[in-house]
Amino acid sequence: MDGGPTPAPCPARREAYPVNGAFKVRGGKLVSVEVEASDGVITSAHVFGDFFLEPDEALEDIDAAIVGLPVKASAQQITESITSRLAARHGDVEMIGFDADAVAIAVRRALGNATSWDDHEFDVIGPVTMAPIMHVALDEVLPHEVAAGRRRPLLRIWDWDSPLVVIGSYQSVKNEIDPEGAAEHGIGVVRRITGGGAMFMEAGNCLTYSLVVPSSLVEGLSFEQSYAYLDDWVMGALAEIGVRARYVPLNDIASDKGKIGGAAQRRFADGVVLHHVTMSYDIDADKMGEVLRVGREKLSDKGTRSANKRVDPMRSQTGMTREAIIDSFLDYFRGKYATHDSAYTEDELGKARHLVETKFGTEEWTQRVP
Repeated sequence: MDGGPTPAPCPARREAYPVNGAFKVRGGKLVSVEVEASDGVITSAHVFGDFFLEPDEALEDIDAAIVGLPVKASAQQITESITSRLAARHGDVEMIGFDADAVAIAVRRALGNATSWDDHEFDVIGPVTMAPIMHVALDEVLPHEVAAGRRRPLLRIWDWDSPLVVIGSYQSVKNEIDPEGAAEHGIGVVRRITGGGAMFMEAGNCLTYSLVVPSSLVEGLSFEQSYAYLDDWVMGALAEIGVRARYVPLNDIASDKGKIGGAAQRRFADGVVLHHVTMSYDIDADKMGEVLRVGREKLSDKGTRSANKRVDPMRSQTGMTREAIIDSFLDYFRGKYATHDSAYTEDELGKARHLVETKFGTEEWTQRVP
């Protein structure tokens, strides 16, 4: 891990005008804006891009709707100003390949209130084998490290050497887990800090990564939009290894042959977002069905219809080892963004161990939703 200072999660406020911001609509067009401001108020705005708009003169009204707003106007305020002016002036307006939300995000980025991937440098931590409960704990430790400026935003890969079911923060233990099946296979249960469904984890059976980013990166995006936005990079990484993947709202990644994995997210009050994804590599379907009460239903949306099969979308579709897929993912991320190879610090690991002892390893936490 290099010893350079860690930048703050959000860049400093921009004072020199004009300033420019841009937002690429997922599956749509690029929206850009040039903004000027004085005394805390936007005095000039020019929106442009490769989108389509009817009627043509609505573009001037979009610009006019931005002028006069405070430089700290929220994305919602900007969106409402644009939509209300367009409705009053034109009635029906066709915004093709973009919308008022996209314009609002571009404006917020121009003014330094929201950020893009290119505004940040990322730490990258490759797989380190440890008890899976430690990775659960690190997902609470690392967001606070990023928020405090002790670490850059980061991407990290989990790796583990023992079995565990990691249930969502709001799931019922007795509804999810068959205690006899779990005991027979020696598989414990831990509750994580994000919502979503159960993760059936044995050594080498799936691929899990965590992203910790500043909230400014998803500024103006709904929860649904932010899930897809934060995983756009992995869609490209999957394409590189021959998997045609798509996002299925709210939080599933699927291919033509069925579900590959799912995401979960937590937004912290101190200005960071934890986003993590688990993708099936090669899961023992029979065992999962015996440990998880809803195992058979989970298998059905992964393309497995009968017993004595494995859930193996990543292995069967790529023919690659799990390690090779991880290496490919990391190379793709490094090639797309500004990154620094990093490692866990002893302080971070110490904090994670403390949380294992005082929170994640306790019955009180695990059984908080019995």
